[in-house]
Amino acid sequence: MGSSVYVASVEGYTGKSTVALGVLEQLSRRVERVAVFRPIVRPDTALYGGRDYVLDLLTSHEAVELPYEECVGVTYDEVHQDPNAALDRIVQRYRDVAERGDPVLIVGSDYTDVGTPTEFSYNARIAANLGAPVLLVLNGHGRSPEDLRTLADMAGGELAANHGSLFAVIANRVDQDQLAPTVAALASADVPAYAIPEEALLSAPAVADLMSAVDGQVLSGDPRLLSREVSGLVVAGMTMPNVLDRLFEGAAVITAADRPEVVVGVLMANASQNFPQVSAIFLNGGFALPEQVLRLIEGIGSTMPIIETGLGTHATSTALTAVRGRVTKSTPRKVDTALALFDQHVDGSALLDRLAVARSSAVTPLMFEHQLIDVAVADRKHIVLPEGEEERILRAADVLLRRGVARLSLLGDPVVISAKAAGLGVDISAARIVNPADDEELGERFAVEYHRLRQHRGVDLDRARDLIKDVSYFGTMMVQLGLADGMVSGAIHTTAHTIRPALEVVKTWPGVSVVSSVFFMCLENQVLVYGDCAVNPDPTAEQLADIAISSAATAAAFGVEPRVAMLSYSTGTSGTGSDVEKVSKATAIVRERTPELLVEGPIQYDAAIDSAVAKTKLPDSAVAGRATVFIFPDLNTGNNTYKAVQRSANAVAVGPVLQGLKKPVNDLSRGATVRDIINTVAITAIQAQQGALVSDEGSGR
Repeated sequence: MGSSVYVASVEGYTGKSTVALGVLEQLSRRVERVAVFRPIVRPDTALYGGRDYVLDLLTSHEAVELPYEECVGVTYDEVHQDPNAALDRIVQRYRDVAERGDPVLIVGSDYTDVGTPTEFSYNARIAANLGAPVLLVLNGHGRSPEDLRTLADMAGGELAANHGSLFAVIANRVDQDQLAPTVAALASADVPAYAIPEEALLSAPAVADLMSAVDGQVLSGDPRLLSREVSGLVVAGMTMPNVLDRLFEGAAVITAADRPEVVVGVLMANASQNFPQVSAIFLNGGFALPEQVLRLIEGIGSTMPIIETGLGTHATSTALTAVRGRVTKSTPRKVDTALALFDQHVDGSALLDRLAVARSSAVTPLMFEHQLIDVAVADRKHIVLPEGEEERILRAADVLLRRGVARLSLLGDPVVISAKAAGLGVDISAARIVNPADDEELGERFAVEYHRLRQHRGVDLDRARDLIKDVSYFGTMMVQLGLADGMVSGAIHTTAHTIRPALEVVKTWPGVSVVSSVFFMCLENQVLVYGDCAVNPDPTAEQLADIAISSAATAAAFGVEPRVAMLSYSTGTSGTGSDVEKVSKATAIVRERTPELLVEGPIQYDAAIDSAVAKTKLPDSAVAGRATVFIFPDLNTGNNTYKAVQRSANAVAVGPVLQGLKKPVNDLSRGATVRDIINTVAITAIQAQQGALVSDEGSGR
């Protein structure tokens, strides 16, 4: 059986699900699969499909393969009817899960209908019978370090009495200025302790939670924004100017449906840069909005949810005030915030070491993506995104900023960007927004520098001023002059539009003659590097050698040990022809320039990847059958092969990643998903880290 850990608390509202999610994320960085088990579930409201929302959240994680139904122990009713029989059932169900050999994250009960001492005692019994050490989660809100120490001692005594063991303590929702004193009070030689600060967003209910509480219906707006958090309520019983004065970020406005002027005023305020963004409007009283107002709402295309309920104002506000927020699979902003908090305040690697969770030798797509994010977060770089008005870019920026992956600059019209962000329900307030069309100071500075760099090509200053207004040129000059560490574009622009400015002004590293690209091909249990599949149609032998050396360096920078296969339709000397000769010459150049690099060529793909074929075709090769970097002889072969593997083997293709430039500029596919954008920004940030190291070494620093 794999390692297991039991996440438990001694009371409700500790934010245990936040901690459980953080532990699950840490486990997924080290192993291919993680199992989840919930000993006692409480079927929830129809809002969550009748499921336990914590287990539903955890089983939706990509590292968890078992379906929800197989991760359930018993219900509260079964515990009430016969606690001992329920315990037997829990143990058996747990063994069914643990027999797979995956690490098991066990999440204790939620204190919904059982007295606190009794329920924790029962959780302690379960943990002891499952042989799982307990990670104790305490609610630090409004408590002193001494109070938490007393609570931890009581829990430890109860665990010992039931033959359980305390593995670690995490105090959650701690006041910011009490983090260090809390850790000092809770930690001991045998039990590490951590403290996570209070984060209002995690306790804020989603619009969907509030709608359920008043049995509401969506009258207007984007249903996707029902997941947006509500930071507080504004009961709009006053005149419109006074309502506007009382709006705040994330508020839900409650008003009678026969006050259409309030509805119109709030919608207008939401579209204005001069007022905070409101999450939703709740119309009460059972009245219908006038037909003219409905046409007005439809015409302006507002995405803000407007929800109607038959309750009166007092009943509506009372019901909404009683709703408490939850971290669920339908609240992505909360999930990202919870993971970021855990990463910042808990040494996840140390926790897993204590559990003796060995790192898997396999690298799944999810593990590779985690590695990218972790490395980027460790040294945050500044990335410029020229397509700041694009929806996918804005959604990705929200996640990147929330997870602390990079500092961001978005290019575009601030009014348009802010309006689109509000309509999408994303938070980009931490990003810098720059408008190339009217930033005269930066525009002139960039034009002068671009003119200096390109005047030998006949570019005069007026032409430079015109070019700089283009977002790709503006973003590239930000990178060139050190106002950003890297650039990611291409979601709505062509590859040529994205990289042409970089080729003109950033240029390549010394010794590199050509800019090329690679894809990280994330297969089921390993990551391969394919190059060049996006830039050079028919490279010469010298360029092919450059591509191979650059690709090997890129692989090494991202944790892939480079063993380079120079691909051809011939292995060794089995075939002839000009194409084979080009690959043979390129291989010889690579060996001459980088004698320490493991390289084989010409070699066919099957001999490069399959050890059985390699034994027949090249039995003495250090690369054959073990290649990790595959260099294709031309773009036709490379582009088609990566797409064939992507579709046929269900691989995740991360890229294209440009290489050879002195400063990182990366091109997105125009079909890029939000996830693709996040990964590419993380890669660009890591390239910037690597480039900074090279620059420091070159300058002797």
